[in-house]
Amino acid sequence: MKRTIILALAFCLLLPSVVSGCGKRAGAAGEVNVHNWGEYIDESIFRIFEKETGIKVNYSTFQTNEQLYALLKRGGANIDVIIPSDYMVAWLIEEDMLEPLDFSNIPNYSLVDGRYRNLEYDPDGKYSVAYMTGTVGIIYNSAAVTDEITSWGSLLDERYSGQILMFDNPRDAFGIALKYLGYNMNTSSENEIREAFDVLAAQKPFLQAYVMDQIYDKLESGEALIGPYYAGDYLVMSENNPDLVFVRPEEGTNYFVDAMCIPKGSQNKKNAELFIDFMCSTEIALKNMEEIMYASANYEAAAIFAEDLDFEESEIMFASDETLANADVFTHLPQNILTLYNDLWIELKK
Repeated sequence: MKRTIILALAFCLLLPSVVSGCGKRAGAAGEVNVHNWGEYIDESIFRIFEKETGIKVNYSTFQTNEQLYALLKRGGANIDVIIPSDYMVAWLIEEDMLEPLDFSNIPNYSLVDGRYRNLEYDPDGKYSVAYMTGTVGIIYNSAAVTDEITSWGSLLDERYSGQILMFDNPRDAFGIALKYLGYNMNTSSENEIREAFDVLAAQKPFLQAYVMDQIYDKLESGEALIGPYYAGDYLVMSENNPDLVFVRPEEGTNYFVDAMCIPKGSQNKKNAELFIDFMCSTEIALKNMEEIMYASANYEAAAIFAEDLDFEESEIMFASDETLANADVFTHLPQNILTLYNDLWIELKK
């Protein structure tokens, strides 16, 4: 991939006060505690933010939306910025677990594409700022898996027994099974969800492991041959193992938006808003895209980055309208359905 434009902009970031909205501000000091997905940011940007604002970044990670929710529910950590997925944003809003944002501290919000504002999970746009978007597909090692992969059913193929990976979280795992059965990923039908459980139970004997970030090492090294994961992560993995291939199954898939939010009770709310503003700048969005290969919600950064992609990379990173027409965005589900998911997941993992 050509990256001359991106690298030039990254170099410009080393010059003082280049990032719009991130120059020294009166009273800016202290710290900001950021909690994010693993492998989902260019950590070198923290030094830039600290230099430009005087605010120290304390950084930690989570692996699933449900893990993040449990941490916040326990009140066990002083966290100022989180980056949950769409349906989890809605869940946190419903339970009054997020602070409304003061957009006067986030002027770079003007760079967020209108397609990612006031979405169903935050219809009034009060609590979140979109960060990255992407889709889920199957990643497989073409050197060992020689059949054409077109369906989620390949994850139940006994021929790959012991070489199959699966998401280690209920929403993604059940979503795949539901889509394989021809159902919507947001169904509230207990019968359909139990059918999906039967699919996952049938798959379990063939699995090598349930994974999240562990999928990097397993697929890149050839320890496992096939598994579902996110498009951006595939583009990173394929640089280390060119035999890896990404496909969105014919039954359809999940399209997601991850967004930046501030948990209720943040002790550093203004610093958190300054950090969100920093993340929305075009230069920083480009650095993050270069590192994690997801599509930024910043329309300027997305347009610049797309110019340096070949056709295949562009279609994986920026899903076509045809792909999105056959994709479901996870929504927040009723409590009885969430309880059912939790109970079935515990049963499955025994």
